[in-house]
Amino acid sequence: MGRWEPDSRGRLTKAALELYGERGYEQTTVAEIARRAGLTERTFFRHYADKREVLFAGSGSLEELFVQAVAGAPESAAPIDAIAAGLEAVSEEFVGRREFARQRQAVIAANAELQERELIKLASISAALADTLRRRGVAGPAASLTAEVGVAVFKVGFELWIAASEERELSQLMRESLDELKAVTASG
Repeated sequence: MGRWEPDSRGRLTKAALELYGERGYEQTTVAEIARRAGLTERTFFRHYADKREVLFAGSGSLEELFVQAVAGAPESAAPIDAIAAGLEAVSEEFVGRREFARQRQAVIAANAELQERELIKLASISAALADTLRRRGVAGPAASLTAEVGVAVFKVGFELWIAASEERELSQLMRESLDELKAVTASG
C-alpha cells in the first residue's frame, strides 16, 4: 500500500464509479474498488457500509438541507415558495458536480436494485418535506401534495441537468421547471 495519500473517501468513490461504469455494479466487488483506489477493504468499510452506499452516502445530508431550507423560508411564504427555497438550497450542493452526477445516474439507471433505492431516497425526502410543511401550518393533504410536487420538480430539473448537452446550472433548471409547473396549473 505504500505511503498514505489523502482523500480516501474521494478515491474510493472515484474508483467505484469507474469500475461500475466499466464492469457494471453487480460485477464489481469491494475488494476491486479498494484495490483500484490503492486502499484496503478495511478502509473501504470505514467509509461505506457496502458498495451501494458509495452511490447514496450523501442522501441523508441532502434531505436535511432540503428540509432546513423549507423550514427556514419566511413564515409568509406560500407552501410552494417554501419548497422553491429548498430546491434552491439543494441545487447549490451540486455546483461543480455534474460529471459525478451523470456517472452516478448512469450506474443507477442500469440496475433495478439501485433504482429502487433511489426511489426510496426520494420518498423519504418527500415524507420529510411534508412533515416540515405540516409544522409550518400546511394542512395534511396539501402538505403531502406540495412535498411530492417539490420532489417531482427536483427529479425533472436533475434529469435535464445531467443530459449530455445541458449547460445551464441546476438552480436555473429547478426554477424553470417550477415555473412551468405553475404555468400548467394556473387557472385560465
